[in-house]
This record gives sequence, C-alpha cells and structure tokens, in this order.
Amino acid sequence: MAIMYYEKDCDLGVLKGKTIAVIGYGSQGHAHALNAKESGMKVIVGLYEGSKSWKRAEAAGLEVKVAYEAAEAADFIMILINDEKQARLYQESIKPALKPGKTLAFAHGFNIHFGQIIPPPEVNVVMIAPKGPGHTVREQYQAGAGVPCLIAVHQDATGNAKRLGLAYAAAIGGARAGVLETTFKEETETDLFGEQAVLCGGVSALMKCGYEVLTEAGYQPESAYFEVMHEMKLIIDLVNRGGLSFMRYSISDTAEYGDYVSGPKVITEDTKNAMRGILKDIQTGKFAREWILENQVNRPNFNRLRAIEAAHPIEQVGRELRSMMSWLPKVDR
Repeated sequence: MAIMYYEKDCDLGVLKGKTIAVIGYGSQGHAHALNAKESGMKVIVGLYEGSKSWKRAEAAGLEVKVAYEAAEAADFIMILINDEKQARLYQESIKPALKPGKTLAFAHGFNIHFGQIIPPPEVNVVMIAPKGPGHTVREQYQAGAGVPCLIAVHQDATGNAKRLGLAYAAAIGGARAGVLETTFKEETETDLFGEQAVLCGGVSALMKCGYEVLTEAGYQPESAYFEVMHEMKLIIDLVNRGGLSFMRYSISDTAEYGDYVSGPKVITEDTKNAMRGILKDIQTGKFAREWILENQVNRPNFNRLRAIEAAHPIEQVGRELRSMMSWLPKVDR
C-alpha cells in the first residue's frame, strides 16, 4: 500500500532556524528557492561565479553565494543542477562543505543510485522530487495549491531525515497535493523509463510518425501538425483532469471507438517488448553508463541527434503556426 503524506504530516518547525541552500536557479531551482522563502525558510541560492542567474535570483530578493559558500553556510543542501553536472559540482563545491548532521538533498536519484555521488555516512541523504516542471511547481504554489512530490531516504544519519525531507516538501508546496514515499532506486528507474518510453521519447516519436504518415499521403503539413501535435495538449489535459475514462467521455463517440479499435494496432506487443528492453537497459545501468560516457566526450551523439530533431519538418511547420497563436506564452530559450 502506497504511503502518502500531506501538510498535516509535515512539521515545518524542524527546518526553522536552519539554512537551506538551493544549488542552481533554473526551472526547479527558482521554484524551490522562492517557495521555501515564502514559506518562512532561510534560503541561500548557490551558483557558480559569473552565472547568468545570479542577478535574476538577487532581483527576486534571494541571497546568492558561490556554491561552496552556500553549502558551507547551509544545514540542508538541495542540488538542482543537471544530472550530468552534479558529480563534478559535488566533488568541487559540496563535499568539502559537508559536516556531520547536514542534509544532502536531490530532486532525482540518478547520481546516488548509479554511484556517481557517494556521500559520507555522517550526513542525511534524502530526495524530494516534484512530479512536474519547476514553473508548474512555482505557479501552483502561488495559486495556493501544489505539485505532488516523491520522498525517499537513502541515509538517515541524524534519525530525523524523513521529517526534514517532509518539511522541505511542505515548504515548496508539495504536501498540499501529497507526498508519496518511495526509494532512490524506484524513482530513478521509473522516471527514466517514463521519460524515454512514454512522456518524451514515446510521445515525440508517435507525433512525428503520425505527421510523416499524413504528409506522405499528400495531406497539408499544417493539417497534419494540428491533428497530431497541437491537439495533443487538449487530450492530455483531459487525461490529467480525470483519467482515460474522462478523456473518452469528453471526446466524440467516433473518436472513442477509434481509440478502442486502433490504439492496440499502434501499440502492439512488439512495442511492449521494446519498452521492456528500455527498462532493462535502465535497470542494469547500461543507459546511465552510456549517458555518463557521452558527457565525458563532449556529447557528440547527443548534439548530432539534437540537430537532426530540430530540423524535422514538424518543428518548422509548428514554429510558423505557433507564431500566429497570440494566446500562447512566448518561449524563452
């Protein structure tokens, strides 16, 4: 039976008088830092010297230090930079600042689970992982709601690591929606699988394939884009709100019947076997080893694939169509 925690189960008092260092000020970092500060916590943002985010964090009213100084001053250190950069940052700026009784926290278990970071036994190691992008974590907090979180304890040096983690989850708004207890292993492996097989890899490949089938058959690229990409959000919003049954209730009977009879033709047992292979590569560490090596040699394959995908016709057509959709928020990247 899943164990869920809510605000009534969390005591913000265990973090009162303590200093939280949020290392990184990107999508997750800005949300964690601002939410925790507005929950009454003492927060320092840790960045590298010359970071473009430095002035932005200061403008938001946050104290900013270089990562080592932030970690040295903190009792609770949340690392929120990219997975592939964490091990080096840890060795250079975090490990030298660790003292017995401090808490080292992560929002994803990759580096702990795959042994890229091995903290000393005298510190707590916890994970508080919001199940949503940082901008949503921030927006939901400001709206008085929250994004569900996962919590896991890898090392409990002080005897109250879970209480500290739950307090942090409450401080960023996660306990308003619910905090699910898990392990570093489960979070890491399910998260990587979800990203690769369904949420990012699976969905991206499905949309591109649908676009290619329609345009190869002679349909207008713009019509193909609307059908297989633009409307995806409308369907996912329905699923998010009420599950598959609510989505099917909300669409036409024709669409619902097509769902039942055609979906299994696209997602077959072969697809499921491919997913099983992806999961096995994650579980055995094969994917992690490949990704770590890719970063060690300056990402040649990653950069090649990124360029290929950016040039796909669905991206070009979509860019033109979205430029005429005045109601869409502008993309800043």
